[in-house]
Amino acid sequence: MTHGFIGTPQSVRFLGEKLAEEGYSVYGPRLKGHGTHYKDLAKATRNEWFGDVERGYRVLVEHHCSSIFIIGQSMGGTLALWLGNKYPEIKGLILINAALTVPSYEYLIGKVSPNFVYESGPDIKQEGVHEITYNKIPVFAIHELQALMNNTLEILPTIKHPVLCFKSIEDHVVPPGNTDFILKQVQSNQKEVYTLKNSYHVASLDYEKETIVREVNRLIKKQLKSNPLKKKRESRS
Repeated sequence: MTHGFIGTPQSVRFLGEKLAEEGYSVYGPRLKGHGTHYKDLAKATRNEWFGDVERGYRVLVEHHCSSIFIIGQSMGGTLALWLGNKYPEIKGLILINAALTVPSYEYLIGKVSPNFVYESGPDIKQEGVHEITYNKIPVFAIHELQALMNNTLEILPTIKHPVLCFKSIEDHVVPPGNTDFILKQVQSNQKEVYTLKNSYHVASLDYEKETIVREVNRLIKKQLKSNPLKKKRESRS
């Protein structure tokens, strides 16, 4: 289970805890440069972010989890697609407002200055919700995000896993059309989209977070029923 750009595992903790209550094993890595100091992001690369996600996947494999699903929000969804590209044995990908474009950063393409830019508050509709994030971002990190998103376009046709996408109809960070494009390009036989009508970009902390848990649990049970396993306890990431 992977958080998004400038976020932390705190942003997906609710989902993880609720799924753990259903009996699944859950692992949520913290991506390099996140959850510490914004200057640390200037020393983190997209390859290191993928490495963090991959190590989380390997943790579950090494603990004999028999069926693994990947959840990713925003940039975490982008990284989930890369994990699926490398590991076809993954049982399913669950993407929450996965990012292929972030229009508010496009003016920084090719820019070498400034070194840092200020970031507005988290895009959450429900009032009073706190997300651990940064209010300042290294432009280097934004360029890494942009390169990751651009490169992801090439691998979408390699994705053949079952895919469940959540799309906030009002998202002020990632246009909803990103999800539509992903679903059109992936080669999965099983593709689903659930439209969130009362949540903004950070949907895992918004009004419909319980709905996300319900639909994720439904997908996992559906996949496990169609692909029965010898072990009674099934696991996910």
